Amino acid sequence: MKRDSTLKRYAQKLALLVLLLGTWEGLSRLGIWSPYLFPGPVTVGRSLVKMAADGRLWEATLLSLGRLGRAYFISVAIGVPLGLLMARLTFFRNAVKPVVMGLQALPSICWLPLALLWFGLTDAAILFVVVMGSVLGIAIATEDSVQGVDPQLLRVASTLGVRGLRFQFGVLLPAALPGIVTGLKLGWSFAWRALLAGELLFVSGGLGQLLTVGRELMDVPQVMAVMVAIILIGTLVDRVLFQTVEVRLRRRWGLEGAM
Repeated sequence: MKRDSTLKRYAQKLALLVLLLGTWEGLSRLGIWSPYLFPGPVTVGRSLVKMAADGRLWEATLLSLGRLGRAYFISVAIGVPLGLLMARLTFFRNAVKPVVMGLQALPSICWLPLALLWFGLTDAAILFVVVMGSVLGIAIATEDSVQGVDPQLLRVASTLGVRGLRFQFGVLLPAALPGIVTGLKLGWSFAWRALLAGELLFVSGGLGQLLTVGRELMDVPQVMAVMVAIILIGTLVDRVLFQTVEVRLRRRWGLEGAM
């Protein structure tokens, strides 16, 4: 029964994908727009294969993912402890949290001019923008997760005399972990968007610059092919990494039925 349901779900996704690609190809063949400005999926696919064959796509992908990995690691290292402090300490909740909430309203790309003045045209400028784009979201999600821990669980732990580091790392953090993982997933999506926005705005290599080169050369198939690659990479990381961890944690914590 479960296997039939899974097959049905995959069949529906495949049917929708085929429908979208067929509609796209059909519109491109109608000739409403110039084929140079609106190429079909076959032409875009050829451009994608060409970039993969000559190595440009892999080189740009590795460069972008390398930057993303470094910036995301810094964001997690700062954001999770900051969220825990906002949830547990009155000073951080009353004084620091409003600042974090205010900065969160600022689009990450707005940090780029300041980053360029501070760091120049270097990788550090992009890393700074990516960190500022994701660290605040991770901190807020972590704080919300800790605040959402069942009060009964905390009372039981207190009654049993569980306190100090044993309470923080043995009760509170594991209980908030599913929500924290969701926050990390959200932070990754913010970081991915901030990275590409930063790479689009100045010469730095990576997928963002590959998009810019396609625009400057009026090569619409290349622009669309890079966009497809960005969607595929984002979906792959979300499905393979975050969703796997999220499902296993929810299953372990008995929350799978709540999804």
